[in-house]
Amino acid sequence: MGLQEERLERGVAYKLEGRYDEATVEFRHLLTENGDHAEAHHQLGLVLGFIGDFETSLAELEQATQLDPSNTLSRNDLALTYTMLGMYDEAKAEFARVLAQDQGNDVARRNLTYLQ
Repeated sequence: MGLQEERLERGVAYKLEGRYDEATVEFRHLLTENGDHAEAHHQLGLVLGFIGDFETSLAELEQATQLDPSNTLSRNDLALTYTMLGMYDEAKAEFARVLAQDQGNDVARRNLTYLQ
């Protein structure tokens, strides 16, 4: 396992433990080494949302989906964040993108139904 994978695993473990400052440090270090690491952007976006930095959270989640457009988990998390922030048109569009890739995606289908 390489250093980047170790940083990602540590960051995710910190996130799951609620140690958001430490998770943020790991993800930011990883992104300094590899700015195109989609999962690091995804995880950093989630952590930033947890601590209330929604503007930066959205930017990180949007970057993650741009770098890895086929990652439906990142897309769902972006859409859920849009929903939480009242950005319903953006959320609908993102959930629709998920369903275009994965018609059986329960998260996207259920949430898109709520937004109709």
